[in-house]
Amino acid sequence: MSSAVPLDLGISRSADSGAARGRRILLAEPRGYCAGVDRAVETVEKALEKHGAPIYVRKEIVHNRHVVDTLSERGVVFVDETDEVPEGSLLVFSAHGVSPAVHAEASARSLQTIDATCPLVTKVHQEAKRFARDDFDILLIGHEGHEEVEGTAGEAPDHVQLVDGPDAVDGVTVRDENKVIWLSQTTLSVDETMATVARLRERFPKLQDPPSDDICYATQNRQVAVKAMAPECDLVIVVGSRNSSNSVRLVEVALQAGARASYLVDYAAEIDPAWLDGVNTVGITSGASVPEILVRGVIDELANHEFSEIQSVTTANETLVFALPRELRAPRH
Repeated sequence: MSSAVPLDLGISRSADSGAARGRRILLAEPRGYCAGVDRAVETVEKALEKHGAPIYVRKEIVHNRHVVDTLSERGVVFVDETDEVPEGSLLVFSAHGVSPAVHAEASARSLQTIDATCPLVTKVHQEAKRFARDDFDILLIGHEGHEEVEGTAGEAPDHVQLVDGPDAVDGVTVRDENKVIWLSQTTLSVDETMATVARLRERFPKLQDPPSDDICYATQNRQVAVKAMAPECDLVIVVGSRNSSNSVRLVEVALQAGARASYLVDYAAEIDPAWLDGVNTVGITSGASVPEILVRGVIDELANHEFSEIQSVTTANETLVFALPRELRAPRH
């Protein structure tokens, strides 16, 4: 059964758009792996090289089915909780971060740990701790149940309230309207986050902004590229997994920016040929946890349907690289 996800937001464009052209692909730049995902996946690969299988990882190292399946084949064991890991074993924390309680549980089981939390997520954790120390009410904009939200909220559970979108704002209560700040999950849509902030500010006019933008640069860059591309597209294919927040957001952004249709697929095999009926221009992008080999598979599949012209739509160049966790860095000589 295909896990392709049609998200129809009722947005349509002129059906004759691009009809005079041959079939072409617009390829969003940037797309795919961000620095935090690259670091997290390399962390697990280096840990395997150094320590051998099995390596345990709490939750999925990144939210991508192909990455998780590939690592599982190499001897990585993914677990939901630390109590599933044999005492004394090596446990890697995923890119999404964990709460202090999880660190304590791992310590209690004498687990050797390597923390692959994205440094941009760690920054939000530090902000949560800082504002909790100053006794602020922290309104955390994010999706309930997402690992990143659980980890951030766990830094200051007595001070953090989750706000899951604009409709949740009416249920928020604070102790002192002069000491309220918002933080956010790093992988949200910029537009969605700011819509929630606007509603919060209507209720709490003295709401403070975080000291820096929490939305990850990669999430933002991928959305900007899709916005630039979508008005030209009859169809936008987003490569990514259902549990990848930033991938799901890209489908929504494509539709809101003018694409006639947009679908989320893990693999090229999930593309329904019926999607391509009457389509002249297909946009392709991928979520921040998606390896490029999966995008190449989609391009090859579309080539079978006479999409031979490829044009890049470049809106940013990413050069950021994060160092590996210190346990895995090469020793200095």
